[in-house]
Amino acid sequence: MNETSESKSVVSVADFVDAGKQRLELDLVAGESGLNRRIEEAAVNRPGLALTGFFQFFAPRRIQTLGHAEMAYLQSLPAKERRGRLQKLFENHIPCLVITRRHRVLSEIEQLAEEFRTPVLKTPLITKHFVNGATIVMENLMAPHTVIQGTMVEILGVGVLLTGRAGVGKSETALALIKKGHSLVSDDVTALRLDSSGSVVGAPVGVTRYHMEIRGLGIIHVPSLFGVASVRNEKKLDLIINLCSPETVTSEDRSGQATRTRPVFGTDIPLIEIPVAPGRDVANIVEVAALDQMLKRLGHDAAKELDAKLIAVLAGGGKANE
Repeated sequence: MNETSESKSVVSVADFVDAGKQRLELDLVAGESGLNRRIEEAAVNRPGLALTGFFQFFAPRRIQTLGHAEMAYLQSLPAKERRGRLQKLFENHIPCLVITRRHRVLSEIEQLAEEFRTPVLKTPLITKHFVNGATIVMENLMAPHTVIQGTMVEILGVGVLLTGRAGVGKSETALALIKKGHSLVSDDVTALRLDSSGSVVGAPVGVTRYHMEIRGLGIIHVPSLFGVASVRNEKKLDLIINLCSPETVTSEDRSGQATRTRPVFGTDIPLIEIPVAPGRDVANIVEVAALDQMLKRLGHDAAKELDAKLIAVLAGGGKANE
């Protein structure tokens, strides 16, 4: 499986705005020149105590948000004092400031945003909804990530990554699975990240989202041909299937008891090698492999159960058909 080195993202305010524009309904009000500022922590901070002048435990590396309580407090202050409190906040080099609940942006905030080159954004969301949504967006942006060569599909809830050399039939196998009613996550190139729960999640690279390249046919737009249910924006990775030539199979185990894994972000993902040969219905085999993986997660392992039965028969001197 070809992949780039695993890394953590350096997230700028511009990255946050792009990633959360629709979900968080963000609009830039002032401070556009500071959109390249880095956000170094995923959590969102409400600077209530900082507005009173207490900065001892202030977290300046986080997104700062002013909700209903903070705005009401600021509006209760005399204009000169209000500007002084806000200036101390901006002097801490905060990455950006977000004002929630459709509150009017105070003129002092707009002026200080331009003076300190600090982006100021607004959103119609209730503060708690913005904080929850922004935290998820930031955790996704800052999560360890990598980009690999491989096609990912969802088969009845199981996320399967198909790997193998160029031309081995990854896209054709995925296309056959889509025709069976399963869903495409990504074709040819897959972005993987580690989410906050410790699961590895696969997603398409933005420019190729919903598209597939089929040799001899060209580029197709999957949802246009098979409907919106034929694609997924992202999926947890449960299984890696390497499509290979019969002579390159590295495992000689035919019972399926030898468990192989491949580490991704420190998580061991089950790995299966499927030889590709003329006449083999690879899509059916991949589908069965995914269903078998689902059964294993539920505690049902056919190979181990058969092995236990054979041992019991041999130990007891019984007959194999009993």
